[in-house]
Amino acid sequence: MRFLIAIWVAIKTLAKLPRVRRRRRERIVPTGPADTGGELIVVGFLLAAAAFAIAFVVLYAVGGIAGQTQLLGITLGGALLCFAGAFIVAAERLVVTEEIEEPFPEPHPQEQQTVTQIVEESGSRLTRKRLLGGAAAVAGGAMGAALIAPVASFGPALDSHLLLETPWRRGRRLVREDNVPVKASDIEGGSFYTAFAEGASHDLIGAPLVVVRLPPEQLKLPRGRRGWAPEGIVAYSKVCTHASCSIALYRKPTFADVEARPALICPCHYSTFDPAAGGTVLFGPAGRDLPQLPLMIDGQGNLRAGGNFSGPPGPSWWGVRLWKARFRPR
Repeated sequence: MRFLIAIWVAIKTLAKLPRVRRRRRERIVPTGPADTGGELIVVGFLLAAAAFAIAFVVLYAVGGIAGQTQLLGITLGGALLCFAGAFIVAAERLVVTEEIEEPFPEPHPQEQQTVTQIVEESGSRLTRKRLLGGAAAVAGGAMGAALIAPVASFGPALDSHLLLETPWRRGRRLVREDNVPVKASDIEGGSFYTAFAEGASHDLIGAPLVVVRLPPEQLKLPRGRRGWAPEGIVAYSKVCTHASCSIALYRKPTFADVEARPALICPCHYSTFDPAAGGTVLFGPAGRDLPQLPLMIDGQGNLRAGGNFSGPPGPSWWGVRLWKARFRPR
């Protein structure tokens, strides 16, 4: 009960709720002596909580710090402990308590008014309400910022176009992991290949590709993609559209009655895509087709991009179907 009263007093102090003027009445809770030391301790706890919470936000925003996970836990835990300390000290030293053990009759409006009066009078020992209210506001604001900071991990809020950018443009060559250009003759039927955009970082979400060769007569690409698969070679984003895992398996049919056609598979959650039909989803939790990259073969037999992806690479998010992939010039 004392903790609840302490919280209520803090809320009233912070919100500066106006007091309703009533005629002078006999006090239920005796007036307690002022405890400035206790108030300063509470202020110290609140400011310490604010410092810990601000440190959490800074650590979260900076990133790349050794032991960052442990430091985030220490700062957030420290903020919560300081809040707890502030409430404990306020309850023990700043709130006047009165214990009344009587059964409540039904109805009991008078008893309800008495309880309200007890709560109001329990904060009579507070002499530095503005200081306490200011400290509580700073601590509460910092703690609120710390609690909502992880929302930034959901994705870029003000720079969402980054999710659409890829390093692919017409004419950019496909290269292996060692940056050797990929030739069309290197791609054999029934095999699975990984390629990247020449000159771009391999870590970019739109850089890696899966490349396979299929019999041209088996291709059933969507309308408008007839020239995207020279000699039956197709290329798709290597990043699964479900949870951004890597497309790392290629199902080569062995028994036609069971496995009717080849498929690209994400081994994490088993999303399965049809490379012959534009990367359409055959099975699994993925809700969007794999983005396809148009290909062309240059005079030296090297594979080059014929343009950008058919859609944004990477995992799906709200509205992803409304936009197209964009070339990242830098």
